[in-house]
Amino acid sequence: MSGHSKWANIKHKKGKADAHKGKMFTKLGRELVVASRASGGDVNDYRLKIAIENAKAENVPNENIQRAILKGSGGADGTTYEELRYEGYAPGGVAVMIDILTDNRNRTAGEVRYIFSKNGGNMGETGSVGWMFEEKGQLTVLREGMKLTEDDFMMMALEAGAEDLETDEDSFVVFTAPDDMEQVTKALMEQKVAISESVVGPTPKNTTEIADADQARKIVRLLEALESHEDSQGVYSNFELADALADEEF
Repeated sequence: MSGHSKWANIKHKKGKADAHKGKMFTKLGRELVVASRASGGDVNDYRLKIAIENAKAENVPNENIQRAILKGSGGADGTTYEELRYEGYAPGGVAVMIDILTDNRNRTAGEVRYIFSKNGGNMGETGSVGWMFEEKGQLTVLREGMKLTEDDFMMMALEAGAEDLETDEDSFVVFTAPDDMEQVTKALMEQKVAISESVVGPTPKNTTEIADADQARKIVRLLEALESHEDSQGVYSNFELADALADEEF
């Protein structure tokens, strides 16, 4: 969920075991509610499909998924969530965007601003860094269990309509135009490729490479703090870790 620069690779290496399962379930549940409300509970709606698949990938129980869909389509508890996007800078001039689902915009804005300032960053105005990103579909595929060769997988994804791919030792990230994401997803699924995460979000047009280890640690702390916020649905940055720091602990 973080823009899939080398910051994403750091996250994948950390693994999902250190994520708080209850908090993750809450975030996924909110997205299910909002997607269901927007679609009227139509499970053929693509946003709702993505929300369901992401929940399943995190082993959210099916009864929880169905309860969230019913809650959204029926508006059972009367809670209304706003979708917001905040922008700002991390140390080193790294651009950061955070997607939010909140039932209290004033509370969340204050808390996010505090996280930025506490970790050496600055929360900016709307549009302050948005011009550095473009919306892309992002499909994460783990190498583990992959039956296709890397070359065959890349060729298949590109032929299906993918625009670009990034690879690391653990995963592939397939980038698509938002409107092409569904067809690329279907093509991958037809080849029995397991998608561990699907999201449409900001992708940096260019990255900011950080070669100073202390500064990199500060950036990672800020990004992790933003991701840990209960209203955070995704954090994106143009942070790229210099190759010389690849073996550092973060």
